[in-house]
Amino acid sequence: MKTPTALSAADLLDRDFLSLRHRVLDIAAGLDRLDRVQDSEEIACDARVKQLHEAFAVLSDSKACRAERIQLIFSDPYDAGWRSG
Repeated sequence: MKTPTALSAADLLDRDFLSLRHRVLDIAAGLDRLDRVQDSEEIACDARVKQLHEAFAVLSDSKACRAERIQLIFSDPYDAGWRSG
């Protein structure tokens, strides 16, 4: 059985660039739609919008584990008594 070889950074970029670009443009379009609604100032105070901005900050930093950190932003805190609810 042949062992898989790790892709170089250039290979990964060649493979994933268009998909990543598409997703970034999709996010930008969604934010533009939110900006155009009449009550955009009210929406700016929404906790979900704050979560999005936190996630964007994580995306723009160079620290590891971005996916995990973003998942935690959108997750409820752990409740040890969740089964007894």
